[in-house]
Amino acid sequence: MRVDLFDFDLPSDLIAQRPVSPRDSARLLDVEPDGLHDRGVRDLPSLLRAGDLLVFNDTRVIPARLLGTRPGGGKVEALLIRDLGDGRWLCFARPTKRLRIGDALAFADLPAHVAAKHEDGSIELSFTRQGTDLLATLETAGAVPLPPYIRGGVADAQDRADYQTLFARHDGSVAAPTAGLHFTPALMQSLADEGIQTAGVTLHVGAGTFQPVRVDDTEGHVMHAEWGEVPQATADAIAAAERVVCIGTTSLRLLESVARDGPVRAWTGQTDIFITPGFEFRAADLLLTNFHLPRSTLFMLVSAFAGLERMQAAYRHAVERRYRFYSYGDCCLLRR
Repeated sequence: MRVDLFDFDLPSDLIAQRPVSPRDSARLLDVEPDGLHDRGVRDLPSLLRAGDLLVFNDTRVIPARLLGTRPGGGKVEALLIRDLGDGRWLCFARPTKRLRIGDALAFADLPAHVAAKHEDGSIELSFTRQGTDLLATLETAGAVPLPPYIRGGVADAQDRADYQTLFARHDGSVAAPTAGLHFTPALMQSLADEGIQTAGVTLHVGAGTFQPVRVDDTEGHVMHAEWGEVPQATADAIAAAERVVCIGTTSLRLLESVARDGPVRAWTGQTDIFITPGFEFRAADLLLTNFHLPRSTLFMLVSAFAGLERMQAAYRHAVERRYRFYSYGDCCLLRR
């Protein structure tokens, strides 16, 4: 499909720079077959029903942005994308063109060298520290990897808490599963009181969520692979659920990746699924998701889920009513 079909006017002042407080005081646009309804996140228990299963992504964002020096003393910035094992990470770096294979880089307490360069502009860094030792050092040496449309990507101490969901358990993401940011203990209790169940999956969100679509047709866009896991307990809960409500596009992408071959089952692996209109959904019945940017793969996904014309109308409404967009913004509830 033509990428310009997914374009729309978005005033820059609608891109949220901080989350609301408390988190569950965000607005919610309820996109129903009979029209659009302005609600709040705290209305969610009344919009769902007993027997529904909410599926959250329990990944934890790591401080994946590193600032350091390269040979000769010049500055270098690296964004970790994916753990390749044995201390090697796939990264985006600046300035990439000045880096050569074998260059020794210094990131505070994290020495590394350039192990490989790829045609897509990414590189591989090899760190002397590995595994949990590397992740522990990142907590002090790295910075929160905010997307560039939030204060130019410059994070502060407040973002350490703001850019992490209530469900964060497993280190590995370089972007937050932002629909989960709206949930508080009080909201979780209200959902439980209504007989609404919860389950978790893990998808380590990669930097592909930041990447703009630079082609004219969706067929030419390549998604970066991301590691995910569906536990057996979650697969069992999905099989028993009345309806599956994915909290965020990341949990939806993971479940739909697994459901390509039949019912959702316990699964571990890499997915590079790219969902555009015409996709046949097999796992998710409802989707709670934030508002996404024009021409983004995420706006393509929600258009596939709820219909392009319906989402175009919903986003026009959201802009007119000044909903807050993207990672720290408001959300919408969609039905397949």
